[in-house]
Amino acid sequence: MPPVDRNNPQRADSSDSRMSIMEFMREFPDDAACLRWLWRERCSEDGEHAHCPKCERTRKFHKLTEHPAWSCDTCGHHLHPTAGTIFHKSSTSLQLWFYAMYLMASTRCGVSAKHLERELGVTYKTAWRMANLIRNQLMTQDGDEPLSGDVEVDETAGGGKTRASDRRKGRQHVIAKMSRRPTIWGAVERGGRIRVEVVRSRGTVDVEGALFEYVLPTSMIFTDEWLGYTERVGSRYIGHRRIRHEDRVYVSGSVHTQTIEGFFGNLKNGIRGNYHSVSSKWLQGYLNEYAWRYNRRVEPKRMFSDLLLRAAS
Repeated sequence: MPPVDRNNPQRADSSDSRMSIMEFMREFPDDAACLRWLWRERCSEDGEHAHCPKCERTRKFHKLTEHPAWSCDTCGHHLHPTAGTIFHKSSTSLQLWFYAMYLMASTRCGVSAKHLERELGVTYKTAWRMANLIRNQLMTQDGDEPLSGDVEVDETAGGGKTRASDRRKGRQHVIAKMSRRPTIWGAVERGGRIRVEVVRSRGTVDVEGALFEYVLPTSMIFTDEWLGYTERVGSRYIGHRRIRHEDRVYVSGSVHTQTIEGFFGNLKNGIRGNYHSVSSKWLQGYLNEYAWRYNRRVEPKRMFSDLLLRAAS
């Protein structure tokens, strides 16, 4: 007798997943099942009764045969579960939309549109549009509470490392090249949440402006020796501690920026490995995606369900 039933595979109890691919296919076997889930989640708890805006009361609805909508039994008013969502006016199957969200929530390094194209069997244009909508409308940082406690703050240049040919031309040439790259600013609570934004430059106005906006004054701030953070930081917060990387000092007791630099390292490795290059126009969306997963790292089993609920809200 084999230890498992090969005809009915089950997710192992030790698995880090909340929903395996077998469970996904059982719960969402086709477009109709996804549409029914969306109908129940957005309009009707019992699947039959919903509030009719035309009757202005709860009525019984029935599913239309040829359209992804339900009709009121009393007045004939139609309710469309996909209206107002990223699925609105999309001819792509809801099952493929749900599977794309499943893949983007299950990965830790990101999923390229080219990979979605291969997995879903759609065109590259469709795969890119799906990933872009999921990333920019569902995986957002909007509405998060300000950071507090011990907060590490740092900034980095997007676009990867400078080329050896640029470094051979001297420091000033490297500085000029780096100044044309987008600046990524980040702040992270030790053991908590992160916030990352694309800012205009590494200047004081931009980096301190982001700091004052996203971090509560009751926090202790940790930065490197960058002069963009002035004495105003120490006066507006409980304290401001610096670590001098120029002196090859990276940790001094509790003073370090290892957490935020670790996130930047994972972000750049993920972009370089999966996307190869990201334009400044879409960079914020990719930052949101990585921050969204980072802020849910403690409960990875909830990622897909949270993404589905965001799509339905």
